Amino acid sequence: MRLAWGVHAGLVALVAAAAVSLASVAVADSGTVSLRIVKGGFFVGASGGSGTLTFRGKRYALSIGGISGGLVFGAAETRLRGTVSNINRPADVAGVYGAIGAGGAVGRGARVIALRNEKGAELRLQGEQVGLIADIDLSGLAISLR
Repeated sequence: MRLAWGVHAGLVALVAAAAVSLASVAVADSGTVSLRIVKGGFFVGASGGSGTLTFRGKRYALSIGGISGGLVFGAAETRLRGTVSNINRPADVAGVYGAIGAGGAVGRGARVIALRNEKGAELRLQGEQVGLIADIDLSGLAISLR
């Protein structure tokens, strides 16, 4: 009898924990992001830029900085637009995003990227890269609210 009660209590606790977990995901929202990033380097690369988050009808200014290591040669400007999902407030977009990537541009080229930060915010971006650059690298991109 005690074992059955313990199993029942455990199942109730498990269902309650799952409901709380699902409720927090259910209130997560999304927004749009536009970024302008300038990247350059010779083996080690650096990037910086700015952008805008539009979330629940309001616009928030963003600052971007980053570093990459691997094979990076040249410089380019990238303009990206897309969505950020799984955020509850504007500050959730701030954080460090990591990526392993390869790309290049001679003149103009397309760029598509998907990133995730430590808070679970997911960026899905696409746009255009202009410059002369070739890269195969491990990158870190830090986004903060201004």
